[in-house]
Amino acid sequence: MKYGNKRVIIGGFAFDSRKEANRYCELRLLERAGRIENLELQKPFELIPAQREPSAISKTGKEKLGKVIELPVKYIADFVYTENGQTVVEDTKGFKTKDYIIKRKLMLYVYGLRIKEV
Repeated sequence: MKYGNKRVIIGGFAFDSRKEANRYCELRLLERAGRIENLELQKPFELIPAQREPSAISKTGKEKLGKVIELPVKYIADFVYTENGQTVVEDTKGFKTKDYIIKRKLMLYVYGLRIKEV
């Protein structure tokens, strides 16, 4: 694993670090207590769609999508849940990479969601 983290499995879910696994346990308790709801793990958000070559019309008259020339850019949130009617996107961070910082900014720009860093 990156940055010296060890993968941890709890309740059939694999987590990239002990910190993330512990946070999952805390969030499950909050969900059972009714303080949060709709807890989701590893939820993907598309920040920039795939870039393709121009589409073409096939001989049968159907549109044929152009070849993908750039894959989409996605952010995968550790946890997403609802608290007091608001969507919360949470990431357990030990180290903030440059990629993460850009994706954090894109989450705010594209979805209007600020990432809660734990």
